[in-house]
Amino acid sequence: MVLRQSSSNLVPGPTKSADFYSTYPRLHLTTCLICFQLYYQVLNFGMIVSSALMIWKGLMVVTGSESPIVVVLSGSMEPAFHRGDLLFLTNRVEDPIRVGEIVVFRIEGREIPIVHRVLKIHEKENGEIKFLTKGDNNSVDDRGLYKPGQHWLEKKDVVGRARGFVPYIGIVTILMNDYPKFKYAVLFLLGLFVLVHRE
Repeated sequence: MVLRQSSSNLVPGPTKSADFYSTYPRLHLTTCLICFQLYYQVLNFGMIVSSALMIWKGLMVVTGSESPIVVVLSGSMEPAFHRGDLLFLTNRVEDPIRVGEIVVFRIEGREIPIVHRVLKIHEKENGEIKFLTKGDNNSVDDRGLYKPGQHWLEKKDVVGRARGFVPYIGIVTILMNDYPKFKYAVLFLLGLFVLVHRE
């Protein structure tokens, strides 16, 4: 005896096409949310960069210096400053250059500014002031660092005068300059942190 199952008792299951169309709206919504979050994080990163630039420009205006914050890159100013110290500068026009003052200056042909102490001042009859510098840890003055034929610095060479410092906090900048791969790794991690950070 053979039993036959009635077709009326069979319940049709969901087809593949039905599954696809039922999940498609959810997939689309999830994709939109991911895109929105990514857009938001990129916008957030751009706002952080813009804020940093605005703060830097504000410091330039307040201090009168094109580089209000610099890092000591050598040991020529020890024991006053050590490699990696972070210096805060001002460069107001009305402030005169004084002997013993620590200045940051640029030399023509050199990209990196130098942090040294004013050793001598030479004032001309017309009131123009020139000065000579020297590193506290150096045995001779800086004439060997100046461009050929230059024996004195002028006020236009000054980037700023040291007004304060934080010890060793700039060592990260030195590591990034000495090891480019480390610099790219730090920048990548900072960018990644901003992009994946959830408030």
